[in-house]
Amino acid sequence: MRITAYRKAHFNAAHRLYRKDWDEDRNKAVFGKCSNPNFHGHNYDLTVGVTGEIDPETGYLIDLKILKDIIKSEVEDALDHKNLNIEVPEFKDLNPTVENMAVVIYNKIKKALDSKYDLEITLYETPRNFVVYKG
Repeated sequence: MRITAYRKAHFNAAHRLYRKDWDEDRNKAVFGKCSNPNFHGHNYDLTVGVTGEIDPETGYLIDLKILKDIIKSEVEDALDHKNLNIEVPEFKDLNPTVENMAVVIYNKIKKALDSKYDLEITLYETPRNFVVYKG
C-alpha cells in the first residue's frame, strides 16, 4: 500500500528575475516589477510530499523527524533570509523563478532522501501563485 506523508516549511528570500544576456528594457518587458535591480522578496511556503510503502515494523512511511531535518538543512538553512541571486550557488546562472526554485529544492531534498521514496515539492511564492514539481 503506497501512502504519502507531507511536511510543511516556510522561508523568506529575495530575488530578481532577469537574464544577464538581455538588456534592462527586455528584462523589464518580460519580468516587470520582478526585475527590479534592487531585488524584492517573498514569504515562501513549502510542502514536501514523500510517497512510499508503510514499514510493517514501525508503522511509519518515514520518520517525519528525518524529513524535518532534511528540509531544515537542504532548504531552510540554504535559502532562508538569503538573496537567491547573490548568495545561493544554484542560482548563480539560473533565474530564480518559483519554477526553478522548486526544481532546485527537489534536487537538494532528493539527494538527501532514501531513494526508495518518490518526492513531490509544492512551493508557494504567494498565497495564490504556486508550482508543483514531481521530478
